[in-house]
Amino acid sequence: MPSNASERITPAPGRTPLAATIGNALKIVIVGGFGVGKTTMVGAVREMRPLSTEEVMTQAGAEVDDLRGVRDKRTTTAAFDFGRITVDATRVLYLFGAPGQKRFWFLWEQLFIGSLGAVVLVDTTRVEDSWYAIDRLEHHGTPFIVAVNRFGPGPDLERVRGALDLSDDVPLLECDARRRESGRDVLITLVHHLASMERARSALKETP
Repeated sequence: MPSNASERITPAPGRTPLAATIGNALKIVIVGGFGVGKTTMVGAVREMRPLSTEEVMTQAGAEVDDLRGVRDKRTTTAAFDFGRITVDATRVLYLFGAPGQKRFWFLWEQLFIGSLGAVVLVDTTRVEDSWYAIDRLEHHGTPFIVAVNRFGPGPDLERVRGALDLSDDVPLLECDARRRESGRDVLITLVHHLASMERARSALKETP
């Protein structure tokens, strides 16, 4: 994937039809802890009406889910969220937002199948909620970047990198999942990262 293709990601409001010239679909997964902003990001950057499995939380769920830090949350993703962004005339990104509660983690294995890469969303007040997501992505060998969804003041990025034990080659940036431009920048960073990894693999193959 050419590195400059990512600058052409231009999400548009409304119900944009898929171009007839599209021939390459790229699957991206957005993962992270419960209530970190995955559904919000998919909804903010999509160019079509997003498919969402948001359901009203019940008292029964409160007995199972860890509501620490998200006491005001009233809905939850029961399966996955889905959105779409056109990269250029021939390529499109399909976004899958994974559910955050432990009881739905079994769905992640299916969502990772065929994915090109992933975004791990992090809330700095609950950094440990992202450990499982990173562990599973590393287990599957899925390239990923980490985006800190800022809910307020918190530790700087270097402290977050240390808390997550991220290697220096994993991109780490801040974002606001509510803003289309911010979500777009996260996806551009991921596309750049994937392109860089592909160039590195190609260079290794060409080395005598």
